[in-house]
Amino acid sequence: MTRKIAVILSGCGVYDGAEVQESVLTLLRLDQRGARVQCFAPNIAQLHVINHLTGEQMPESRNVLVESARIARGQVRDLREADVREFDGLIVPGGFGAAKNLSNFAVEGTGCSVQAEVLALAEAFAEAGKPVGLICIAPALAAKIYGPGVTCTIGNDADTAKALGRMGANHQECAVDDIVEDPARKLVTTPAYMLAQSIGEAAAGINKLVDRVLELAQEG
Repeated sequence: MTRKIAVILSGCGVYDGAEVQESVLTLLRLDQRGARVQCFAPNIAQLHVINHLTGEQMPESRNVLVESARIARGQVRDLREADVREFDGLIVPGGFGAAKNLSNFAVEGTGCSVQAEVLALAEAFAEAGKPVGLICIAPALAAKIYGPGVTCTIGNDADTAKALGRMGANHQECAVDDIVEDPARKLVTTPAYMLAQSIGEAAAGINKLVDRVLELAQEG
């Protein structure tokens, strides 16, 4: 049976939105596995805009939904339209957009909050017992979604791992080409560009994550 997966994007570009390669790798693997996919993004302003050539902030404003459409080739819907009943699983690629637009982890750290629509949808998947995949820095949202004791990974960055621990998550170190699963919560995480030095390394873990989310969806 074909599974339908929701993917939440956070803009377009590693420094202020969704990591493009992680997003494309996720969409590619889902397509290769025969899944149906719908991308979503919150219809909100980005925290800021970064010049990806120089790393400097730019004096302009961009919309997360509009920027996400660049990755999704226009096939992206307002997150407010997402209904957990229509999907078998959820995946959130990384990039600083997960920590700047989907949450304010980049600014507030352990005192962060998750954007209301993102949190509502993710919690709906959790409550429905449907699998969720969080990639790269996106596992910083895990404790806010699932509560204390959730198991996840961002690889082996000590400071970020400590922050996740202070938020209530149980962090496990993980190689770039592997995944960490919390079986009770059906949560799957992988480091991707928290560790990856190439697109191939990022793909190794992302492919495993996508495959496992689809397996859990099939079991469900």
